[in-house]
Amino acid sequence: MTENTNGATPSTSALLQSLYSAPDSPSCTVAARALASHIQSSGIHILAVDAVLDDLIRASRSKVGSERESSMIAIEEICRTLAPQGGAEPYLLPLLPVILERYPETGKAEVVGKAAEKAAKQLIKLAQPEGVPRFIKVLFDILSTSGVKWKTKAGALDLFASLVKIGPDQVAERLGEIIPPLTQEMRDTKPEVSAAGHKAAMAVCGVLSNLDVLPFVPVLVNCMARPDTVPEAIKQLSANVWVRDVDGPTLAVLVPLLQRALSERSSIVQRQTVILVGNLFKLVRSPELAHLHLKNLFPGVNRIAETASFPEVREFALQAVNALILSSGADEATVAALKNTALASTGPSPIPSTPGTPSAKLTDEDEILAHRSLKSLIEKMSNATINPFLETSISYQAGSIASLVRKRDFDEAQWTRYTVPYLSRFMPAENAEKIAKENLTRWLEIDKERYYKAAGDDDDDPTEKIVNLTFSLAYGGLLLLNHTVLQLRRGWRYGVCGANGCGKSTLLKAINRHQIENFPESVSTFYVEHDIDGEDADLTCLQFLIADKFVKAKNLTPDQISERMREFGFDDARQACKVQSLSGGWKMRLALARAMLCEADLLLLDEPTNHLDRASIEWLQDYLKAQTKVTILTVSHDSGFLDSICTDIIHYQNKQLVYYRGNLSKFVEKYPAARSYYTLSASLVKFVFPPPGALMGVRSQTRAILKATNVTFTYPGAPKPSLMNASCAVTLSSRVGVVGPNGAGKSTLIKLLTGETVPDSGKIEKHPNLRVAYVAQHAFHNIGAHLEKTAVQYIAWRYQDGHDREQAMKASRVLSEEEKRQMEVPIEGKNGEKRKLEMIIGRQKLKKSFQYEVKWKNLDHRHNTWLPREKLMEAGFGKLVQEHDDLEASREGSGSRDLSFKVIRQHLIDVGLDGDIAEYNELKGLSGGQKVKVVIAAALWSKPQVLILDEPTNFLDRDALGGLAVAIRDWAGAFVCISHNEEFVGALCPEIWNVDGGQLVHKGKAAVVEGDAFEDGKRLGSGLNSKKGTPSGSKSATPLPSATNSDNETGSPADPNMPIVKKKKLTRKQLKDREERRRMRKLKWLSDSTGAPREPDTDTEDEH
Repeated sequence: MTENTNGATPSTSALLQSLYSAPDSPSCTVAARALASHIQSSGIHILAVDAVLDDLIRASRSKVGSERESSMIAIEEICRTLAPQGGAEPYLLPLLPVILERYPETGKAEVVGKAAEKAAKQLIKLAQPEGVPRFIKVLFDILSTSGVKWKTKAGALDLFASLVKIGPDQVAERLGEIIPPLTQEMRDTKPEVSAAGHKAAMAVCGVLSNLDVLPFVPVLVNCMARPDTVPEAIKQLSANVWVRDVDGPTLAVLVPLLQRALSERSSIVQRQTVILVGNLFKLVRSPELAHLHLKNLFPGVNRIAETASFPEVREFALQAVNALILSSGADEATVAALKNTALASTGPSPIPSTPGTPSAKLTDEDEILAHRSLKSLIEKMSNATINPFLETSISYQAGSIASLVRKRDFDEAQWTRYTVPYLSRFMPAENAEKIAKENLTRWLEIDKERYYKAAGDDDDDPTEKIVNLTFSLAYGGLLLLNHTVLQLRRGWRYGVCGANGCGKSTLLKAINRHQIENFPESVSTFYVEHDIDGEDADLTCLQFLIADKFVKAKNLTPDQISERMREFGFDDARQACKVQSLSGGWKMRLALARAMLCEADLLLLDEPTNHLDRASIEWLQDYLKAQTKVTILTVSHDSGFLDSICTDIIHYQNKQLVYYRGNLSKFVEKYPAARSYYTLSASLVKFVFPPPGALMGVRSQTRAILKATNVTFTYPGAPKPSLMNASCAVTLSSRVGVVGPNGAGKSTLIKLLTGETVPDSGKIEKHPNLRVAYVAQHAFHNIGAHLEKTAVQYIAWRYQDGHDREQAMKASRVLSEEEKRQMEVPIEGKNGEKRKLEMIIGRQKLKKSFQYEVKWKNLDHRHNTWLPREKLMEAGFGKLVQEHDDLEASREGSGSRDLSFKVIRQHLIDVGLDGDIAEYNELKGLSGGQKVKVVIAAALWSKPQVLILDEPTNFLDRDALGGLAVAIRDWAGAFVCISHNEEFVGALCPEIWNVDGGQLVHKGKAAVVEGDAFEDGKRLGSGLNSKKGTPSGSKSATPLPSATNSDNETGSPADPNMPIVKKKKLTRKQLKDREERRRMRKLKWLSDSTGAPREPDTDTEDEH
């Protein structure tokens, strides 16, 4: 038995004596519970005052086995009893090495080892999430101690799984520090230690949140233990499709493997590794995170780019180098320094922890400051005496508080959790809560000072601040902004920049609804978006504004409203136009006029340049720059617009709003990673379009497959036609940009070509099997009735019958009254019998055209007959024939495709939409850019031959726009585009259709139209996908000068009916005579001493 030599009170001494003298384990447990209850009731200071911990440590190393067992049981019961109130782990954590020392007990003393295991598990339960790193540090200290026994090592490794469950986020943040020492344990010569290390690594790597890498965790862990499996691991990883954003924990696990793989000599492994590096860093959204790992990967990748034997490998390595530079925003000096850095030959260097925010660069400064702050508050706000025992708790709390500060987690509940339980051991709980709140207030001020300065704002500027607050913003379960500063000055114009989906539009909407915490009620806001689409369509523009509830609140007279509308370009004629007849650009002008009539302090513009032509954009820029009393906050992907109007840029960085003075160009100078705002490339987002299907009988890329002839169209209620006598043609090689001012008739022309509307006069023709993918200007109307579905479910619904169900909803499929009367006109058969057509139910080839199976009214199917296409067209059933042709074409493209969710999901991923969002998120919750991707993907499902996009640059960010441009460039089908984005049109479209005042004029290059593929074209082939059919995977042919084009810069009216004159092949004698004539002309010129000009060659290559 132990004597009391430590000055303990009789009560504590007696309890310890009772503990050590217990005859058996149950009696020892009873004595241990009594001791623990005494500590809880008397106060935790008893552990030091009565030297309880010292006595238990001494007993754990006693030569008497029962005392060793008693000490383990006592520690277990003390941990269990003190756990509910909390605050005990600063004093009990140092006992963990003592407990693990007892693990190797064997033989008669095996009960000591089992008691130690129970004590260790109970002690681990005391850990709080932010305290988990301290527990892990203690475990690693034990593992690194020389001479430690293997059972102690294995026991320490077994505890990792429990700690991971308590603090998965905290483990994820420090994977870079945890993985290397665990790797050493997995390579231990003792099989039991190696197995325990493998199990611990699996638990630790299980905290990864990236679903792309989770299936490969066993492979990665096995690779850590066995470096010889690196090539196989790289092979599996390189075959994976990476679509999700790559975060710090993911890189902490992958970068050591990539470093090792870059040192492999195999060209195959090198090729796979550099491709993998490029793909991963295209998905790293944080430049700070990418820069952190740049020094680990760049030297190896750059070495392969310069020295690899195979050109293909060097090319892939160069792409990976560019991805590393672009994602990290590294400047030329940094790149030059890295190129001179040799790749370390000793293996991977330690991977740093994830830098959640710039403050993560601090080491112990925050912890020291937190210790001082707590100490001063305790002295000020309580009667507790600061002694070494309390100092231990303060130091422990300071570590947790510093961790919260580094993550900028200022949730009051969290700060209470890591302060009150610890302080309440020494003072009343009320005092502890007051100290916790005051401590949080102090740190909020410190945080505001740090990041307020980082925002680059000038406090000396005298301009009035209309908004100055700190807030957080979340959408659903996603945190978009974390405790950031929103500061807006009167008359300043802010451009909000950031990656697609980061929450830019959500921020504007939250401000408009005053959902931002502490947003000043005195600041009036107005949110301008593209919402004038179908609402009050029968009202005139003037009536629309008079009836608007926001304008009504200003008590303006109709004359005042009319006068203000003139400032926006609405003359009397425009004011009298119905809203329904307005183009997208004029609807945006109307929305802006409504906003300015409301005279808001803060004008919120969401993509204001969408649908606006160049003249309208210039007018808008001038107008906004003239508003010196209105603060403007705008989200736009138009780099020229942001360059022109912005006085400041607000950038989303690490869930913070960071402010930059100047326009977009100056912002890019300070933040090079944002240069993608100026370039169209698929470096970050890649779209892959399915190849177009073959067209039967179309053997040439320059043969017309879609044609409009002298079409005229007038909107209901409009005083004049929107389009007059327009003619045009589309071929498989067409790359057409449709341009013109707002309201000129561009969208009307496209709707006529696609069958969305029916012309008043003229004719629209197309190849019977042609499939056209059309994404309208207001593309969301396609999915408006399906907002409760996911993107995958929407495509599955749309094509579930083997054809496109949206086709039946087109206006061109609705029978007019005249056509309904025509349905009642009987058709006379060969035997003179008259029958009325009910429907067309089938189609088959007939010579160079088609014949259709007709179902007759009041007759069963055995009386069905086959009629030639020409006869049905002559009889006035062209709309029914076209409807059936569209059905057959749609079936040909989509009927053979697998409609499983897996295939549809991959199709949506190929068009740039995240797979999880496509499969699990309802359409109503998607952003504008994500909805556009859904509509494009749905339109492309049937493998169309023609893609028509109306304002495709709307709602897509620069990365997505670059991916779209590259995909269109590489696509083999025809492309027609309406856009005011000159950069986009200029990059893709050599042929221009200029629509102005209802007139269509051709400009630039166009493909030579060799004929059409309609029923009267007499060129329908077999339909086989042979070398005589349409090449489904080839690039489009180089456009040739069109016969319809003239040398006049302004262009000439289009005439697709221009007769085609075929070349005549010359005979051998004619060729010989031509060469002789050319020879004689040349000799005559050479022998002429007067220096006369050479006679022109009048013999052309295509003599007739």
